[in-house]
This record gives sequence, structure tokens and C-alpha cells, in this order.
Amino acid sequence: MTQGKLSVNNKPTNSDGQQGNEEKKDNATAPSAPPTYEEATLGERTKAGALSPPMTVPLHPSWAYVDPSTSPNYGSGGYPGDTEMLTTFSWDDKNVRRVFIRKVYSILMLQLFITVGVVALFTFCEPVKGYIQSNPGWYWASYAVFFITYLILACCSGPRRHYPWNLILLGIFTLSMAYLTGMLSSYYNTKSVLLCLMITALVCLSVTIFSFQTKFDFTSCQGVLFVLLMVLFFSGIVLAVMLPFRYVPWLHAIYAVLGAIVFTLFLAFDTQLLMGNRRYAMSPEEYVFGALNIYLDIIYIFSFFLQIFGSSRD
Repeated sequence: MTQGKLSVNNKPTNSDGQQGNEEKKDNATAPSAPPTYEEATLGERTKAGALSPPMTVPLHPSWAYVDPSTSPNYGSGGYPGDTEMLTTFSWDDKNVRRVFIRKVYSILMLQLFITVGVVALFTFCEPVKGYIQSNPGWYWASYAVFFITYLILACCSGPRRHYPWNLILLGIFTLSMAYLTGMLSSYYNTKSVLLCLMITALVCLSVTIFSFQTKFDFTSCQGVLFVLLMVLFFSGIVLAVMLPFRYVPWLHAIYAVLGAIVFTLFLAFDTQLLMGNRRYAMSPEEYVFGALNIYLDIIYIFSFFLQIFGSSRD
């Protein structure tokens, strides 16, 4: 009995002892925190003799970030250490811009050839000259077509960029503007028209070459050009109001000189928009709009030169 009691009484003690031992064993065998990469591979790297720390990749690598303040534009410098990639992309950008400029001036040459042909027809052919002067309704019709097509091409990017509607609208615009220019030229002496054509060609060629070579940025002078254009616009309104009452030759001469200067500056402005390495640049998709602007500048310069140097027919 005593032994049984002792044995019974000893069981909890033994069980508690076993539980304590098991807790100690559990504490001894409990897994610790997982080792780091350096600790796990320390032995292998020690055997291999490579004790350098592992290469870490930053969350935002430096090669994936471009500082906007140091990003190059067309024709500027490049990113340091990226010469090969920069050369490729820079060549592609310049090639796109070069194709764009070639396309604009090809369209412009075609427009100018059509206009010169219409001006020559209206100036040298007496029957055609007499017909257009005796039917001014065609002048106002062509002016309406010119105004509508210009608004569509200038204000609507869809028709202006969608082939072939952009070229069709530009062709209609060119024909209407050529008719207006030819009818204006028919009222002047033939020698005066030829002289003004030569002067316009020389001025436009020299301004184009100067705009491509100079370091002066005409695209940053938008405010000055806008002010000059407003002065020209309101001066034209005043002259249109005064014309039915009295014709003032010197006032019209000043207006023509101002108009020639303003649109010569606009020609330099529009030319530098095509280059792509100035403060403002034109998108390569806007080749129709670029040709339209330069064509209008040249036509306006010719018309103002005609008012300055031209002599009317008897």
C-alpha cells in the first residue's frame, strides 16, 4: 500500500519532471531566426575564396532614371556613359526631322510652282486677264474657299493629319490662293510683277538660310510677333475705312513696308519651327501645316512687295 501510494504519488513528480525536461528540450530544439544570405553562404564562399558581399540591386536603379533637367533635346549633348545608345537615338531623331523638313519643302515647291504658273497666266494672257477682271464674283468665291479651307486645316487636327484628305484640302487651298494672287497681279505692270517675284525669291531664300544658320531663337519671340501682327491688323482696318473717302499713297506705303517686315519675321519663325532644336518645335506629323504656314508667309511677302514696288497698269 505504501509502495503503491508512493508510486502513485511519485507519478506526478515524474510527469512534472518529464514535462520540465520536455520544455527544456523544446526550448533547446526551437528553431531560431532564419539566417541571412551572408550567414548561409559564408561557409561556401569561404571555401570558394569569394568573400565579397553579394551584389544588391537598388529599388530604382540609376540607369532607369533620367533627370528632366539634364535630358537632351534635338542636337544637344548626351547622357554620360550612354554614348552608343544616345548616338542611335539621336541619329533616329535627326533622321525623322530631316525627312520632315524635306517633305515640307517638297510640298512648298509644288505650291509655289502652281502659284507662279497661275500668276504668269493671269499676267501674260490678255483674254484670261480681261475675263477675271470683268468677273469679280470668281474672286470672292475663291476668297471664301481660301478662308474655309484655311480654318479647316488650321483648327482641325483630324483632316490636317489624315491622308489623303490633308493633301486634297491643301491642294484646294493652294488653287484658291493662287487665283487670288494671280488676280492681284493682273492689275500691275508685267515688269513690276516679275521684279517683285525676283525680290520675293531672294528675300525668302536669304531668310531661310539665315534661320537655319543663326543661333538666335525666333520661336521665343511670339509676343513680339503677335503685337506686330495686331498693329498690322488694325492699320489695315483703318486704311480700309479711309479708302472710300481718300487714298493716301504714303500711308499705304508705310502699311506695305510694315506688312513685309512682319511676314518676313513670321517666315523666320515658321522656318525655325521645322528645325526641332529651338525652344518650340513642330511635330513631324504636321508637315501639311508647316507647308501651309510658310506658303502663306511667302504669298503675303509677295503681295506687300507688289504694293511697294509695283506700278499699276494704265
